[in-house]
Amino acid sequence: MVNAPVKFPAEISPSRGNTVWLTGLPGAGKSTLANLLLEALRKEGLTCCLLDGDQIRKGLSADLGFSAADRHENVRRVAEVARIVNGMCAIAIVAMVSPARVDRERARAIVGDAHFIEVFIDAPVEVCARRDPKGMYLRAAAGQLPNFTGVSAPYERPERAELVIHTNELTPVAALQQIMATLRAHDPTRVGESRVLSH
Repeated sequence: MVNAPVKFPAEISPSRGNTVWLTGLPGAGKSTLANLLLEALRKEGLTCCLLDGDQIRKGLSADLGFSAADRHENVRRVAEVARIVNGMCAIAIVAMVSPARVDRERARAIVGDAHFIEVFIDAPVEVCARRDPKGMYLRAAAGQLPNFTGVSAPYERPERAELVIHTNELTPVAALQQIMATLRAHDPTRVGESRVLSH
């Protein structure tokens, strides 16, 4: 049996995909924007995969804690998965705190600089704490959650992110439009003019 050649829609390039890596404090809005981006890209007819930090911790990295070494390994694992996803001509959307700059740079090296789009979801820690429905910031401030980023563990701001989103100043849809524009500029053959959600 002869396999038929794979046919790609006109707006999709059969080259490697890209990784959109959303980083920021807990509660900054990473997961919200990642899910909006996933929906928008699927509406474009693009194949994509969401790697959410909270879900990764329940499966792929269930054996890891929150020490610096474990965080380093967690980021490495996710970057390797993103690289595999990109190799399948799909877009990987990563939403995870990834607080150490060196770990994010290693993720960039694993994925490949040409395919890595770092998006810093920037929000003041007091805004993130107000958004926190689980009360994790309060628990961390009370000493009940050691190594909690933004309270008892540091977050190192990106120095060369492709995009910075201030979620305390933008609506989710406005923020999504900026991410889509950056992704489109990064790979115009793959992502066409966006039909961004209006809700």
